[in-house]
Amino acid sequence: QVQLVESGGGLVQAGGSLRLSCAASELSFSSYPMAWFRRAPGKDREFVAAINWTGTRTYYADSAKGRFTISRDNAKATVYLQMNSLKPEDTAVYYCAADASYPRLRPNEYDYWGQGTQVTVSS
Repeated sequence: QVQLVESGGGLVQAGGSLRLSCAASELSFSSYPMAWFRRAPGKDREFVAAINWTGTRTYYADSAKGRFTISRDNAKATVYLQMNSLKPEDTAVYYCAADASYPRLRPNEYDYWGQGTQVTVSS
């Protein structure tokens, strides 16, 4: 059974940084593009960033451009999201997801999901 397990969330002040990780198991990781989504309170799940199979191509939501960086380590079956210059509006549960196509921007296009990790940015 495929498992995606996120970690690295927490409470941080505005302007700070966090690095999220998502470890995959029972997944042919290097064959799957990966993505990060988030769901803020009272809002729908939204796309944040995606990365292709080899890590050579990335795609970001406008809200993430210039502040967030997605990367992957296929040897460790792990995808990362480095988040800098965090803002209170980045507060959300962050999810990683896997799908066989790249890039996919809609949540319902993804096959596999993690359980999420909470990121809270205080002002």
